[in-house]
Amino acid sequence: MFPDPEILGRAAASEAPVLILGEPGTGRSTLARELHRRSARGAGPLVELDPATLPPTLFESELFGYRAGAFTGAGGGSLGRVARAQNGTLLLDHLEDLPLAAQPKLLRLVAERVYAPLGGADTGADLRFLAIAGEDLPERVRRGAFRQDLYFRLEVLSFRLPPLRERRGELPELINALLSDLGERFGRPALELSDRARVWMAEYAWPGNLRELRNVLERALVLESRAILDPAPPPDSAGAAPQLLAEVEAEAIRRALAHTRGRQGRAAELLGISRKTLWEKRRRYGIP
Repeated sequence: MFPDPEILGRAAASEAPVLILGEPGTGRSTLARELHRRSARGAGPLVELDPATLPPTLFESELFGYRAGAFTGAGGGSLGRVARAQNGTLLLDHLEDLPLAAQPKLLRLVAERVYAPLGGADTGADLRFLAIAGEDLPERVRRGAFRQDLYFRLEVLSFRLPPLRERRGELPELINALLSDLGERFGRPALELSDRARVWMAEYAWPGNLRELRNVLERALVLESRAILDPAPPPDSAGAAPQLLAEVEAEAIRRALAHTRGRQGRAAELLGISRKTLWEKRRRYGIP
C-alpha cells in the first residue's frame, strides 16, 4: 500500500517537506503518519490542520496563534498549530483549500522557519512539513488558484497514491492484507473471502478507494460469523452481473436485520444506506 520501503525510509529520514497527492481514501493520511513515525521527530508531536474545516478568516489565527488583544475577543491569546508542532511535524491536509491570503505567510514559514503570531513578534519554528492534496493541485497552480512558489517549496519530495481502480492487479493482495489486519483486530483469524465476493470486487470501480474496501470488509465481519466472508456490493454498484448483485445484496440485508433483531435504523447504518433506501430494497426483494 505504501511506496517502495527503501524510498519511504529515505523520505522519512529527510527533513525536507513531503507532498502526498491522491484521491481521498487512497491512504494519504496513513502514509503521512508513517513518515512522521519513522522520522527522527517521531517522538515529537504530529499536529494536523485541515483548512477545509475552518472559515478562511480564522485559518491564520488557528495556524499561527495570537497574542492577547490581537483582535476583539482575543482574550488571553492562544498557541497556534505551529507552536504545538515544535520539535515534531505539522501536517496540512486538503492543501488545495488553503486560503490564498494565508499562502505568503505559510511560504515564509516553510522557507525561513519563521512566523509571527497575530499581534506578536517573529518567532522561530523547529518542525517538519507534510502536506496532503488532491491530484488537481498542479492544475490549480497553473490556474493561479494556488501559489507556484509555495507549491515548489512543499513538493521537494512528492508521492502520488493511485486510486484503487488503477491497482486492480493488486486487489487480491490488498484484500488479504486487510482481512489479516481486521482478523487480528477483531479476534477472528484465518478470514477468507467468498469466490462470489471476489468476482464483484474485481469489477467494481471503488470510488472510495482503500477506505471503501476496508469498510466493506469490516461491515461483513460485523454481520457474519463464518470464516469465509461474503459481503454485498455497495448499493447501486455497477460492473458485476445484476442477478449476482441482487442475490448478494438481498442476503446482506437479511443478515443485517437478523443481526440487529429487526431494527431498521441500525441495519441501515451497518449497510451504509439510509432507512428509506433499506425500506425500498426490502420491498423490492420481498424481505419482511
